[in-house]
Amino acid sequence: MLRYRIGHALDAVAAPLRRIFPHTRHDIDMVNGSIFSNVVRFSIPLILSGMLQLLYNMADVVVVGQFEDHNAVAAVGATSSLITLMVNLFIGLSVGTSVLVAQYIGAGKYREVQDTVHTSVTLSLVLGVVVGVFGLFMSRTFLEMMDTPAGAVLDGASLYMRIYFLGLPGNMLYNFGAAVMRAVGDTKRPLYYLSLAGVINIVFNIITVAFFGMGVAGVAIATIISQYISAILVTLNLMRSQGSVHLDLKRLRIRKQMLGGILRVGLPAGLSSALFSISNVLIQSSINSFGANAIAGSTGASQLESFVYVSMNSISQAALSFTGQNIGAQKYERVNKVMRICLLLVVAAGLFFGILVTLFSEPLLHLFINADHDPTVIADVVRNGQIRMRIICTMYFLDGAMEVLASMLRGMGSSIAPTLVTVVGICGLRMLWIWTVFAANHTLDVLYLSYPISWTLTAIILGACYFYTHKKLMRNAQTPLPAAA
Repeated sequence: MLRYRIGHALDAVAAPLRRIFPHTRHDIDMVNGSIFSNVVRFSIPLILSGMLQLLYNMADVVVVGQFEDHNAVAAVGATSSLITLMVNLFIGLSVGTSVLVAQYIGAGKYREVQDTVHTSVTLSLVLGVVVGVFGLFMSRTFLEMMDTPAGAVLDGASLYMRIYFLGLPGNMLYNFGAAVMRAVGDTKRPLYYLSLAGVINIVFNIITVAFFGMGVAGVAIATIISQYISAILVTLNLMRSQGSVHLDLKRLRIRKQMLGGILRVGLPAGLSSALFSISNVLIQSSINSFGANAIAGSTGASQLESFVYVSMNSISQAALSFTGQNIGAQKYERVNKVMRICLLLVVAAGLFFGILVTLFSEPLLHLFINADHDPTVIADVVRNGQIRMRIICTMYFLDGAMEVLASMLRGMGSSIAPTLVTVVGICGLRMLWIWTVFAANHTLDVLYLSYPISWTLTAIILGACYFYTHKKLMRNAQTPLPAAA
């Protein structure tokens, strides 16, 4: 009876959205058929999901920008790199879930898929609570260490972070559940659930800020409500599933073998993301030194460039899942085709969206600023935002190529190499740049140049690692077994 009610509720929620996305089949055959068309089918719903998620995250900044002052925008923006740093270590573990589920499905090991699903969901809840409590108590300390401007900006940023971390269990549960669904080729239903959660987030943003004057606290509350809704919907979907990814709450526990497999791939990926974020924290600290207008401009620009990023990140997730399943099915010859197609698509997406948002940067940046503010302040915020967009958005396709190659390596089971390369190519180079070149030329232009330079170097090294790993796999596959005695 319970499962019937859950299924009925899910159908009621998703029915209006299915009219927009009429295809009824959710899984994608990643080991047979056309790679190009299947990668596109996989990526488009994921791109739309990511952009919808960004829209309702961006609603936080837009609403406070229109109804509060630029200090409120700076307060929300000052938290972004720190939240990313603290969350990415654990979100990276969901990469381990995707790879493990994809490889087991490709190999036809459905019992292992079941054990991985239940271990992943349990792990997401445990980590969500632990990291949430840690962030709740340490937020202000970390913000002060980043030289966040004292007064309204620091107070608002600290309040936003404390509320945000209360929603972390929901955030973790959604990401791990969505990782399981992506591993079997289902990228449409997460889109349905994010659509609903996004609408709810925007509605609550307007209610809490425009009508109740709750400012930064209001948008933070709206964010965590939407996160829990999307987490609940993904969980109910897994509970309703009749296939190998079916979730039974009575079986929730951490199994040592599956945890080891998730950590083997996911922990290096998480460490890579966290270390990647450390360099962004240093960059954010450097931006903070230019004052509230620079922070507000960078915040608006980073919100816009995120749309470029999700279009590319969706393709890198396709590379991860397609590689994982083909490795599990021992179809190594298809992996090179996956790499070429994903690189082509990611460069095309990065160039198209990057140039598009840069061309319309001025009117787009005005979305984040109240028109009643001092015109001099508005002009300065927009100018600071455009500096960032001209350098980062137009070169963002380099980051996309880098992420596709890293995802290919992780899908092939190589988790240490992309982590080490990222640490050296991204973190090391950016830190060195800040302490040397930026220290000698203290301008925003010089600071932002560290992004495309580090992407280029890292992508070249990852490309070499990919070709070496793939040749090794092909060589091992062609080695004949020893004759029986």
